[in-house]
Formats: sequence, C-alpha cells, structure tokens
Amino acid sequence: MTEIANSPGGVDTEVVGDADVDVVVVGGGVAGLSGAVTLARSRRSVVVIDAGEPRNAPASGVHGLLSRDGINPSELLRVGREEVISYGGRMISDRVVTAGRDRDGFVVDTAGGHRFRARRLLMCTGLVDRLPDIAGLRERWGRDVLHCPYCHGWEVRDQPVGVLATGPAAVHQALLFRQLSDQVTLFRHSIGEFGVEDGERLAARGVAVVEGDVTDLEIEDDRLTGVRLASGDRVPLTALVVAPRFEARDDVLAELGLTAVEHPWAIGDQVGADGTGLTAAGGVWVAGNVADVLDGVPAAAAAGVRAAAAINADLVAADTDAALARRRTRDVAGVFTPEAEAALCEQVMGERRHGLDGLLPLGPSQQG
Repeated sequence: MTEIANSPGGVDTEVVGDADVDVVVVGGGVAGLSGAVTLARSRRSVVVIDAGEPRNAPASGVHGLLSRDGINPSELLRVGREEVISYGGRMISDRVVTAGRDRDGFVVDTAGGHRFRARRLLMCTGLVDRLPDIAGLRERWGRDVLHCPYCHGWEVRDQPVGVLATGPAAVHQALLFRQLSDQVTLFRHSIGEFGVEDGERLAARGVAVVEGDVTDLEIEDDRLTGVRLASGDRVPLTALVVAPRFEARDDVLAELGLTAVEHPWAIGDQVGADGTGLTAAGGVWVAGNVADVLDGVPAAAAAGVRAAAAINADLVAADTDAALARRRTRDVAGVFTPEAEAALCEQVMGERRHGLDGLLPLGPSQQG
C-alpha cells in the first residue's frame, strides 16, 4: 500500500524554549486550529504544534464548508493560523516525538528540541490514506482519483466515473456516485463475488460491473482518460473512485496508553473517545480524523470546537476546586479573621445577619 502524507508550507510563528501552558494542541489541521481558537477565546494559554502534513493538501478546494466552499486547503489553514495568533494562541512548526505524563499534567517534546508542559492535551494528529499499489494512482490522488462524493462529487457530475472495489464499501460508493452521474462503472478488482442483492441493486441503477484487476491509469495532458485492465482492455474514464484504508496517526497517542481500534465498517482504524473527544487517558482529548475517519472538514472543525469547550470546562472545574481548597486551608489556619467573617456575613445574610443588630426589638413585657 502507498502512504499519502504531503507536507506543504509551514506555520507563521514559532515559540522557542520551554513553556508552561494550559493546553498543547498536536496537529494544526482544521480540527486542531478550531479547537485552539476556541481555547484562546476562552483566555486559555494554548500552543499548536504542527508538522505540516495536511491530509487534504492534494485537493484543489474544500467543499461543503458554508461560506467558504471551494477554498484552497492551504489558504484555509493559513487563515486559521492567523486567527489562532490573533487571540493570543501560539504556533510552532515542528513534529511531536514524545508525550507523557508529568505529575498532574503532561510533557510534550518535539523533534526540534522544544519542550512544553501542559495541563491538558488536544490530539488532532489525523490519519494516513493507504492506497492500492496501482501505477499512477498516488500522483492523481485528490485530483481525478477520489473517494468522497461530498468532497468531489459535484466536480465530476455527468462524467464517466469508475469505482475501484477495494473493500466492503465498494457497492455503497458506486451507488452514491450514481446519484451524480449515470455513467458509473464498478471494477471488481480484488473483491470476490458480490451478494445477489448487491448485484440486483447495481443493475437496477444501471451501474456496469467489470471483471478483472485494474493495473494502471492512462493519463493525457495531465488528465485521467481511462484505466487499463490486466487483460489489456481499456475503459475510458475521467474520474476514478478509490476507497483507501484509513489509518489513524496514533504513534504519540500510544505513549499515553491509547491505541487505535477498527472502525465498525472495517474501513480503517481510529482512536476511541466519548462525545466530547475525551479518551480513556484522562486529560487527553482527540478530534478530527484521528477520532473519526469519516469526518470531513466541517465535521472536523465542529469536533475541535466541541473538544475545546470540554477542555475549558474541565480546567474551570479544576481551577475552582483548587481555589476552594486554598480558601479552606486559610480558614483552618486562622487567616479568616473576625472582621472578614463579619464582612462575609453582611454580604451573604444582609438583614438576616446574626448579632444584636439582627434581633427583633423586645416587646413591652420583655423589657426590664
């Protein structure tokens, strides 16, 4: 399988030296940046560490993102980084190599020699798309070799589209793209026989099924024009749909005791978490594709915000508990003076305060 992990560009500013922060965000994609903006707007000290390997770098545009449909992925990230910085968040272009616990927090080390101590971690490390080993496939990925009908389907509407069967989702993919074009061909490739019902459903929608393996792509003038089969036959196409295997980037997470688990649809693996992104490793949240391989850009952004809100609430609770503990310690030590007690009583009790001033006047029969 071929690993797709592009590395365009860097981030805008760097933090040099050690730093103590509320939250370290690992991964500066849409999920990580959205979480960082939310945390920074809550006046949390936050550092985003990004290795510069956005999954959607090969794509020409992001789709389905309200008011920003079609924006170039690199431009979207550039604007997001500027927003993080505008609220006091910090960015560093580096790769996290280790992350571990340090008393009640965490220590994060980078390949560039930076060390950050954080109270909480937000891990947005994303995933890697593993593609079949077919000549020319990798070079076309994100252009006219696609996988998501919602990301790229409109752009190939009414065109001859092929679907390469690489797993159990092939029939589903073919039917999704049939909504966009009536010229859909499903290449059986490495998949065995379909079930009877699957075959009937494909036939009912007019999806052609071609036997045999696809061996390579045909390119003319930097455009996909067709695929060639092991038999030597050529099938003309302008787009090829491929379902990669989605593999979570969980190397650093493994050091925290977290490992990826198989997706329920057997299409890849992801790191388990609750509805806010909180993992089984207390103090560690995940968001974006590392937590859900099916998240597109809008869903990843929402997941980052949701996780950040949960982290801030958790820190608020921790800060309040600490303040309460300090207050109680002062009380025990006698620091809470009579004057302070009287002031607090005035504030809390008002006219119901204790003492002579708070008693009702005595009646005639009670006066001496």
